[in-house]
Amino acid sequence: METIPTPPPPPTNNPAYVPAPGMFGTRIPSTIAFAVGILLFLLPFSEIKCNQTVFANKSGLGFVIGSDWKAVNNFGDKENTTTKTNKDKEGNTQYFAIAALALGLLGLLLSFSNAKSGGMAGVVTGVLSAGALIGMMIELKKWFNDSLAKDAINQTQNNTDNFGLDKLGNTLNDIKPTLDFTPWFYVAMVAFLAAAFFSYRHMSAMGKS
Repeated sequence: METIPTPPPPPTNNPAYVPAPGMFGTRIPSTIAFAVGILLFLLPFSEIKCNQTVFANKSGLGFVIGSDWKAVNNFGDKENTTTKTNKDKEGNTQYFAIAALALGLLGLLLSFSNAKSGGMAGVVTGVLSAGALIGMMIELKKWFNDSLAKDAINQTQNNTDNFGLDKLGNTLNDIKPTLDFTPWFYVAMVAFLAAAFFSYRHMSAMGKS
């Protein structure tokens, strides 16, 4: 029986030969990274604690739409969590949150494009989304340090805190509210940076094709 010879593979040093970009050279990783960063806005981004006990939190979407902090762990009336914490404007926090989410959505839309310009736009939107989250963190910490800590302590001492801090006992003077950011916040930031990196890889792969 006559055998049919197998043609040799194309030489890698041939200028006309373009290797396959691989998974990380496609638009799929950047699309997934942008989607993950956006979905994480549904989870708590920041928490207010007293003696390491969380009594209020707020999601990324909550910062975007300017909703109230949500009482947790049975502190106070969960159906009426409007306190001075919610009445005070949180500086420019909402604007940074809106920018981060809007840029993430734009990056997600652009990640579906196979054009090289779409890859560059993905890099820019990914980096700017992460930068907006950093700006949000700085602004929220500044607001908290300037007003919330002092106001929360005064409210608990006057037994007017709707979150129920007056129920913690007779050690109110020792309560020092703290502001922390959840792991979801940092994962969202990393996801946007990863999306920027994958967009760059995709753009580089498009340039070689």
